[in-house]
Amino acid sequence: MGTLLRRRHPIFFFPLAPLLLLLLAAAAQAAPRLSPNYYRRSCPRAERIVSDVIAAKQRANPSTAAGTLRLFFHDCFVNGCDASVLVSPLSSDHEPERAAEINLSLPGDAFDAVDRAKAALEAACPGVVSCADVLALAARDLVGLLGGPRWPVALGRRDASRSDARDVEGNLPRTNMSARAMARLFASKGLSPREMVALAGAHTVGFSHCAEFAGRLYGFPHGAGEGGYDPRLNPEFAQALRRSCSGYRADPTVSIFNDVVTPRDFDEAYYKNLPRGLGLLASDAALWEYPPTRVFVQRYADNRTAFFEDFAAAMQRLGAVGVKTGRQGVIRKRCDALD
Repeated sequence: MGTLLRRRHPIFFFPLAPLLLLLLAAAAQAAPRLSPNYYRRSCPRAERIVSDVIAAKQRANPSTAAGTLRLFFHDCFVNGCDASVLVSPLSSDHEPERAAEINLSLPGDAFDAVDRAKAALEAACPGVVSCADVLALAARDLVGLLGGPRWPVALGRRDASRSDARDVEGNLPRTNMSARAMARLFASKGLSPREMVALAGAHTVGFSHCAEFAGRLYGFPHGAGEGGYDPRLNPEFAQALRRSCSGYRADPTVSIFNDVVTPRDFDEAYYKNLPRGLGLLASDAALWEYPPTRVFVQRYADNRTAFFEDFAAAMQRLGAVGVKTGRQGVIRKRCDALD
């Protein structure tokens, strides 16, 4: 917010007012803005190209959708939606964001989907479409392919020219976070508790590795739940998870669907699971326990339309976090490397 000036000498300030307004208007016109029509002239088939590539990738690898949603979230929450998370450690002389511990489980199919779409765009419109926009479009299209909502994606993001793993810590929610702590983190990105709960609905698809929730299965004092599991878990669900994850230390790739009821459909079942003790992660269960977020969990559990509308709006808000436009960023030729 600008500082209010007390006008003691109007004769000096009034003549400047029109000039100030002109300068502000000129600055507003010069500042690049995101727009769904950004590539209408420079690459008119951009959205179709991304859509075709992404659909083929999803058909070949059904885990692509959930992984790409997670990739988009991890990118936007660290220094904004600028494709910095896409940079491969193999192409950098230092550790990029992708090398951070919390990003090591990001699925390869998601990175490959974006790389394929970018390659197709480079063949059609060299040096025009940013990797950040490719990721935003891919996330939208994949939600639609799973039966979820669609929304207009504002385009014109630029890519980061740097990526550093040290920027990641503290900028992404952990699976054991309380709802209050998550709400503070989301607020720091300009997102409300309502938007946070709507975005959590992405857990209606995809899976989590057992190590991410093992503490709920074995880490509680004996008696808290039968055999020491988190008492917030449905007892039968807890026992099934313990059986399925029994060898996770020997095989860290063992994973469980986030939504065990309709794991391949983008729907409201995730929210219906939470009051029944079927939320997989501690951070999922926390949304039901915390009154300011419980009200939205209940709303979405009862009303798929409300969930879809709010998810679409929240994804648009997420896609605008910390974006770089104009000279603030670059258009990288490859998404996995800094040019």
